[in-house]
Amino acid sequence: MTAPTSTPLTPYATLLGFTRYVGRTGPTKATFVGGLRRQRASRSGFNPHGQFVKALKADIAFHTGGTHLAQVADVVKPRWRPLYQALVPGATTWLHSLGEPATIDLAQTRDALAMLGDLPIKINPHFGIRYADGHAEAVRLHFDETPPSEEATLAALHLTARHMDAVLPHAEPVLVDVRRGTTHRMPDGAKPDEIERWLAGEAAAFRAIWSAAA
Repeated sequence: MTAPTSTPLTPYATLLGFTRYVGRTGPTKATFVGGLRRQRASRSGFNPHGQFVKALKADIAFHTGGTHLAQVADVVKPRWRPLYQALVPGATTWLHSLGEPATIDLAQTRDALAMLGDLPIKINPHFGIRYADGHAEAVRLHFDETPPSEEATLAALHLTARHMDAVLPHAEPVLVDVRRGTTHRMPDGAKPDEIERWLAGEAAAFRAIWSAAA
């Protein structure tokens, strides 16, 4: 009688997971992918930023200029309060940098599934913004204590732009470094074909590490 075999875990990444991976170097890449695989196997993972994103979206949607952000640290569980207190100042600075609250509206984004070779990657901006002049942005938030690396920023912006027809048609992808209140956009002179080849290599290595961790 043979023992039942478990279903192998198909390699898969969220945009956050993949961009964190490409921002790493050397052995830390393998350690990181192994951690993602274990998390997937255990179906664990908790997003502590949910109420923060909800407050930021409310300030945009209701043109309130930061009043929801100002209150959110007081309503989360005490264990998350220091995190929220660290995030609010930068987020408020960014919100004010957008211009008059009445000239900005929240736009609905949709998730998309990107394929890099055989690696599926979930593209999931936090929300969209539409300005009074009609142009729009698909916003991905970066919450980490360290700024996003150049590689992680480039990967996030390129992959989102690649699937913008599904995410938020005709919008521009932006990555917002929440703690510092700064916005990252695709750099002038970026070469999509070169970025695509680089990311394809990163995806192949990700798959290989994932399989080796089985």
